[in-house]
Amino acid sequence: MNFLNDPAIWLLCSFLIFAGLIFKFGKNALLAMLDERIESIREEIKTADNLRVEAQEMLAQYQRKHKDGVKDSEEILANAKKQAEEIKKQAEKDLNETIVRREKQLQERLDRMKQNAKDEILEHASNLAIAATSEIIADKLDKKANEKLVDQAIKGVAKNVH
Repeated sequence: MNFLNDPAIWLLCSFLIFAGLIFKFGKNALLAMLDERIESIREEIKTADNLRVEAQEMLAQYQRKHKDGVKDSEEILANAKKQAEEIKKQAEKDLNETIVRREKQLQERLDRMKQNAKDEILEHASNLAIAATSEIIADKLDKKANEKLVDQAIKGVAKNVH
């Protein structure tokens, strides 16, 4: 029995007994701890999957919002261009109307100025004709003929008054 005196044998036996006791009594605790760890890892994976799905949904939602925003901005830009074109057309129309109205006013003013000039010329010509006639009559009319014309004028006024 020489092997009983060998310390390596006793060490091996002690280790086997210790491992057997640990396995028998610690197996349930170790397995429970491992099961708990497995379950927590599963929960973390499930949570990560849920977060990934939520992130993908949010990404899709924000991409739709971005797409809608781009579409809205394009519509706003198109409407702004359309309104600017309408404003430009209206301004051109108003400018043309103003030009026509001013040309008409200027033409009317020119016509009035022409008419005034004609009237002034006619008045001046009438005044010259009256002055010339007065001079001619004064030179050729004697006192008797003057009295006769005055009497006829008075009789004519009396007829026109009644």
